[in-house]
Amino acid sequence: MLGEMGRLLVILGIVIVAIGALLLVAGRVPWLGNLPGDISWQRGNFRLYAPITTMIIVSLLLTLILNVIARLFR
Repeated sequence: MLGEMGRLLVILGIVIVAIGALLLVAGRVPWLGNLPGDISWQRGNFRLYAPITTMIIVSLLLTLILNVIARLFR
């Protein structure tokens, strides 16, 4: 019981570190947030930015990664 919980905490920590590293690197990727389908609209001092395509790609990648992690614990 404690061994399983310890392994889960270690993997959770690794996932958090990986997400943090991805967030650090994401600012250096020039095309991220500027994909076709990302909406940017400005009028006066109002700006709307909806990165729809970027959100879909990130969602697919996270789904894939989490499915791989879930299969490791089966």
